[in-house]
Amino acid sequence: MGDYNWQALYPDMVQWRRHLHQHPELSYQEHQTMAFVAERLRSFGVETQDGVGDTGVIGIIKGSLPGKTVALRADMDALPIQDEKDCEYASQVPGVMHACGHDGHTSGLLAVARYFSENREKLRGEVRLIFQPGEEVCPGGALKMIEAGALNGVDAIYGVHLWTPFAAGTLASAPGPVMASTDEFFINITGKGGHGGIPHVTVDSLLIGAQLVVQLQSIISRNVNPLNPAVLTVGTFQSGTAQNIIAENCRITGTVRTFDEETRTLIRKRIEEVSQQLCALNGAEVDIEYMMGYPTLVNHAGETERFFRVAKEMFGQEQVFQTPPMMPAEDFAYYVQKVPGCFIFVGAGNQELGAVYPHHHARFDIDESAMLSAARILAAMAEDFLNQPETE
Repeated sequence: MGDYNWQALYPDMVQWRRHLHQHPELSYQEHQTMAFVAERLRSFGVETQDGVGDTGVIGIIKGSLPGKTVALRADMDALPIQDEKDCEYASQVPGVMHACGHDGHTSGLLAVARYFSENREKLRGEVRLIFQPGEEVCPGGALKMIEAGALNGVDAIYGVHLWTPFAAGTLASAPGPVMASTDEFFINITGKGGHGGIPHVTVDSLLIGAQLVVQLQSIISRNVNPLNPAVLTVGTFQSGTAQNIIAENCRITGTVRTFDEETRTLIRKRIEEVSQQLCALNGAEVDIEYMMGYPTLVNHAGETERFFRVAKEMFGQEQVFQTPPMMPAEDFAYYVQKVPGCFIFVGAGNQELGAVYPHHHARFDIDESAMLSAARILAAMAEDFLNQPETE
């Protein structure tokens, strides 16, 4: 299938992506997106299941030749961000925007679906296309898709992320831990409010909260092995109502990112201990809600080796590189806990086109040619896996 004219699919990919960009839907609300994807899959002659995991879609393409089953995944949800781009395809939904490239992931995988559907007589085994909802919000749509049977009988899985920090035309991945686990904490301190001029009869929750923020930062610097990457960020601090009132309540929220379960468990334990002991010392009560989010995304060594071999053959040695681990998280991690797989970053940044803003930014955009690279590498990875000797 090496002589396939991928460029002929590009105008459709752009059209699909721009339609989705204009009509974004939040996590677990992707009803129109689900219908859009399912309609196109069926038009390609692909066996299609919609409503999977609520708003997910699965496409199944069985080749004429016997073989294994490989899954390819794209996510479909948008973010609660107001689109501030000045372009003809800007979001038409107030306060909702595709600010992470999921519209491009979906459009790229639709192109892969058409490619395999048109070449099924040469295909060995089965290609399963997973269009997943809810990647942006824990507990993540991947779990729902897995529970619905998306990985049943699957031998390997691959996914991509269009990535504006990397230049368009480049591709990257890495073996082992490549994206961090992500956890969230919510700490509510209850003291005893009162007059700002009579502090001795109060329990100042704001003061305790301020001390706690400083103490939490010491967990990384004094409890975690410095050779183990970890981030603890306090993102919000809410307390007080007036300049002369001692606050009765304080709420602190934040996130924790790690790459190994031992460090992840240690940080949670220390957050809970420090919060409880500091509040007890100062006569306040504390309630801690700790949400364990996505696990570390760990690429399988063999499938990552496959990526580097296939990508360098297709795009050239100089365009493919190994990325260091990244602190953002991805629920693709759940798939590679179940079956061997590899998550791939496809460069989508282009200064000349204005595709320079970070993910989750109100002016985020991509170099749309990256969708072509994403589709080609996904198809090539699937073919290479399906065509491998049974003894490999």
